[in-house]
Amino acid sequence: MAANTDTGHIKNVTNLETLISVVISLGDAYNPSKDGLKIPALQSLHSSANQAMVAFKNAESSNSTAIDVRELAFQPTGSLFTRVSNALKASGSSAQADETAKTIFRKLQGKRAGAKLTEEEKAALVAEGKDANQNSVSQMGYDDKVDNLEKLISLLQTIPEYNPNEEELKISTLQALLSDLKTKNNAVTQSRIVLETARGARNTVLYTPLTGVVDIGADVKSYIKSVFGVNSTQYKLVSKLRFVKL
Repeated sequence: MAANTDTGHIKNVTNLETLISVVISLGDAYNPSKDGLKIPALQSLHSSANQAMVAFKNAESSNSTAIDVRELAFQPTGSLFTRVSNALKASGSSAQADETAKTIFRKLQGKRAGAKLTEEEKAALVAEGKDANQNSVSQMGYDDKVDNLEKLISLLQTIPEYNPNEEELKISTLQALLSDLKTKNNAVTQSRIVLETARGARNTVLYTPLTGVVDIGADVKSYIKSVFGVNSTQYKLVSKLRFVKL
């Protein structure tokens, strides 16, 4: 669906370019009173539309790259957190510290504190007048992962027994990892803002009522029809050029 929509945006701009070529070929016979339909205005609109399309595609590519980079950075963390968990258990830390850490590890790995309720169990709770809603405890969003890693590091800093010899399990290494993950996660957020801004600019050029590519294109076609007639060769050159609001 998205690919078809993208093709539709491009088609609107391409059809405007074709329409301008036809209009130029009409020479002095093309003489609309509305400034927005005159050739210089059409050329300026086409240039703006092209620039908006390029800016959107660049922003889309940057956002896609940022997402891929973030995904690659987060992929190895699951096994790392398991190793940190085992290192903590082997450190001789207190049962209370282990239990607190267990909660954080569970969130980092997207595990439930208990088994998921069956439909029968939910129905039984409802029958007893109890709340059967079981919200997911799987905090697997990237923001959640960053937040929970930060909590884990803060906890480990309070546990003197946690002092592994393995470099990748040290708190300083985890802090560096946290900083890197934050940077890559923020890059996605920022690139998404740029993408949405570019999308808005593109839509403004293409679809603003009266002045956008779609409405101007339709108006030019109507003008040609009015001047040369619906059965004219001139109108047939543009009649199949479609300008569609998406």
